[in-house]
Amino acid sequence: MDSYLAPELPDTLIVHEVPVVRATEESLRGYGRLVDRPEDCKVEIVTWPQPGWRKMDEGTGNEGGTTKGEFDFWWEGDILYGKNHAVAENEYLFGWSCDPWRARREEQTVPRDRVLLWHANYHPDGGQLFFPRNGEAFLAPLAMPGDDVKPEDFVAFYVDGGRGLYIHPNIWHEAVFPIADKARFHDEQGKVHARISCDFAQEFGVLLGVNLTERAP
Repeated sequence: MDSYLAPELPDTLIVHEVPVVRATEESLRGYGRLVDRPEDCKVEIVTWPQPGWRKMDEGTGNEGGTTKGEFDFWWEGDILYGKNHAVAENEYLFGWSCDPWRARREEQTVPRDRVLLWHANYHPDGGQLFFPRNGEAFLAPLAMPGDDVKPEDFVAFYVDGGRGLYIHPNIWHEAVFPIADKARFHDEQGKVHARISCDFAQEFGVLLGVNLTERAP
């Protein structure tokens, strides 16, 4: 997990600005849905794939269930971090508010009006629910399934305060990004926690830019 706290970056990077849209049932179609009560949200679990031509026995391959916990997000200086207490308390460096070579951890040097992301992933074993504990508004950059994903495939969904977001299995994402300087979310996801990643910096020489101040109409 060290790579998630100290990603290797190429010498030159450009920023791809991700368009922001308001999260509605219509705009989220295919990605997931809005959630008003986390206890009413059923998280999908995907049946384990068949390795050969024989069928999976009915009722098996999907018994791992889900895991629940808190997902914390906080800024330290110019750097955005997160910690997922639901899956072995994994900790991540999500991105920076400025050029990563100028970003300072010990002090804030620029306004936190955007985050530059280096990474995204998807979970083939199940969906994932994010619900803000204190009702913060947030943004979630998402892309449709497919391992040939590109930076321009991403859309950042602005979720109004007081609502949560459920995303389907195989949807590309990089957690969620609160408007506040720190926030805690309820997280529920597949217990297997299978994760497939894309490193934008290494693969494309790009960071994804998500504007945290834009309010989609």
